[in-house]
Amino acid sequence: MTALARLVLARPRTVLVVVAVFIGLCAAYGAAVTERLSAGGFADPHSESAFVDRLVTEHLGPQSPDVVALYTAPEGTAIDDLGPRVREAADRIDPALLARPVDSYWTSIPPLRNFLVSADRRQAVAVVFTAGDDTARIAAYPAIAEALRIPGVEVRMSGYSALNTEIIERSQRDLLVAESISLPLTLLILVLVFGGVLAGALPVVVGVLAVAGSLGAIRLLTEFTEVTTFAVNIASLLGLGMAIDYGLFLVNRFREEYAEGNDMAAAITRTYATAGRTVGFSALLLMCAFAGTFVFPQAVLRSLGIGAVAAVALAAALSLTVLPALLVLFGARIGRAKPTARTERFWARVVDAVLRRPGTVTLVVGAVLLLLAAPLTGIRLSEVDQRALPAGSEMRATAEELTAKFPAAASGATVLLRGTDGTPPQTAAVSTTLAAAQAVPGVRQALQVGRDDDFVVLHAFLTDADRSDAATATVRALRALEPPPGTVIEVGGDTAATLDTVDATVDRLPLMIAVMVAATLILLTTAFRSIMLPLKAVAMAFLSLGASFGVLTWIFLDGHFAGVLGVSPGPLPAGMLVLIIAVVFGLSTDYEVFLLSRMAEAHRAGADTATAVRVGTVKTARVITAAAVLLVLVTGAFALSSLTPMRLLGVGMIIALILDATLVRMLLVPALVQLMGPVNWWLPGRRSVAGQDRLERAQ
Repeated sequence: MTALARLVLARPRTVLVVVAVFIGLCAAYGAAVTERLSAGGFADPHSESAFVDRLVTEHLGPQSPDVVALYTAPEGTAIDDLGPRVREAADRIDPALLARPVDSYWTSIPPLRNFLVSADRRQAVAVVFTAGDDTARIAAYPAIAEALRIPGVEVRMSGYSALNTEIIERSQRDLLVAESISLPLTLLILVLVFGGVLAGALPVVVGVLAVAGSLGAIRLLTEFTEVTTFAVNIASLLGLGMAIDYGLFLVNRFREEYAEGNDMAAAITRTYATAGRTVGFSALLLMCAFAGTFVFPQAVLRSLGIGAVAAVALAAALSLTVLPALLVLFGARIGRAKPTARTERFWARVVDAVLRRPGTVTLVVGAVLLLLAAPLTGIRLSEVDQRALPAGSEMRATAEELTAKFPAAASGATVLLRGTDGTPPQTAAVSTTLAAAQAVPGVRQALQVGRDDDFVVLHAFLTDADRSDAATATVRALRALEPPPGTVIEVGGDTAATLDTVDATVDRLPLMIAVMVAATLILLTTAFRSIMLPLKAVAMAFLSLGASFGVLTWIFLDGHFAGVLGVSPGPLPAGMLVLIIAVVFGLSTDYEVFLLSRMAEAHRAGADTATAVRVGTVKTARVITAAAVLLVLVTGAFALSSLTPMRLLGVGMIIALILDATLVRMLLVPALVQLMGPVNWWLPGRRSVAGQDRLERAQ
């Protein structure tokens, strides 16, 4: 930090020019990043369902439809009369986009034909299977949908590609809306906090640069690995949020040092040595938290980690270069920190009350957090489907109508029967399996739909919607069937893929948590020269997580206030759970670092534990509260999203930040540090706690 301070002080304009050119190149390079992002990556590629779907697709073509067109016959006409026009529409589709010819009520034969028309024979469907990977399948949707529309006939679309296109377009619009709302409000809060437009604008400038630079970083990563579209959303959210947070801490510390009579160079050098060092540790902690997502097999989760790591790294790097360089040039105009006696008196009264009864505070706050976490015991997980769209969405309504009326238009379950010795299953084995599948509760009908050299493919039409709890239970029952001698049964399809994805997420979650905890303990032990403070930080992070997810489960799963928020109650998306865990754990330890750093700084200067707690809390309470408010504005703007997963993220961040910055950071942490006393500073292999305390006081 000292070397970096010397560089910035000696060449502030050079630093700004170099960074501006670098960010400009990154922004230009990343301008077309959306064209290279994947729209898939949700499934576990090593799962049973992935194996079944891959094998069947390679040999017999895809079984899950990408586009389903629902045709309603005009008044006075029969559904059969639309046949020629539908066939003509299907012929308009570029054959290069298709994995196999379009299936429809008008071209299929019984018994499949009977599944493609409604009971009142007023509606029928055409089903399209698109060629290519997930990205190509989704990219083909606009052209296919345009070809299938017929003038004068009501045509509504659904299917994998249609739903994903709708979700992606809404997420991109929501990102623009969130940023257009949060940026002006953030600037206003910063101006109020710092008492000036220039000081308030500096962190926002760094945040915008971080977002622009992260686009280039994500574009570079697409050359080496699959990166999904959601990486851009996360990079924008965290790049802006963390740059503003880091800027707030750095500018606040600079003004504090400058107000104590230090000249510009001394104030900036001191800021680097204190807040700058803390920002560096904070960024490393957050990056390690998000690096935990790399353990998951799903590309979408790794992409979230990639986008987050890139954004946090850039936010920290720019905060430690651009911001100090701007302070060198404009620090005198920003002025010295204004008196905050009223704010400090308030927080002094709060911390004094905590220090008088630390045991009572610990018990009460701990009980409140555990009570909030109680609903977590009933949590259920799923993945993103049509329920991500708002209840009034035409696309969602169409998907639900298709599920109810047209079982052939749903994915259902693909049942693969293979011989264990490489030979094809015998006819008797196929008949036995078919009858057993037909008898499973939740299976409407089971049919043989294909055969290859060494396997037979059965399709089970389900009575319940894909990915629903009932459909999941049916898939589990199909997998539990006893295979005939010499054969093996494997099940694929959308519901099976969701089941496997959730199972893979739950299985790898302990490994992700272990990575985060290990990295946190190592970094914080290095930073504070203590083992007890890092252990306490981890415990506080898990308390914040538990309470936050308890409230989210109570709202989004149990349905409390769901009507007010405009969301449909249901299982929480497993991918969002992973993301929120990483963000909340990272931010919890982030705020812990800023708070404990000031406590440790006071302790090294000779203060006892109680004084160190008081000084550290009073000095950081205002800035931590402001940082939490700013992050609530940046991330909480996603609570306005029309998509349930993004609203879950926004509401989750609001809850987590409020709980963490108030109950945990300002009450529970000071109480626990006071209760632990000199044990806070204990490190195995060093002097006794008392001896260490005396040594540090002497130094």
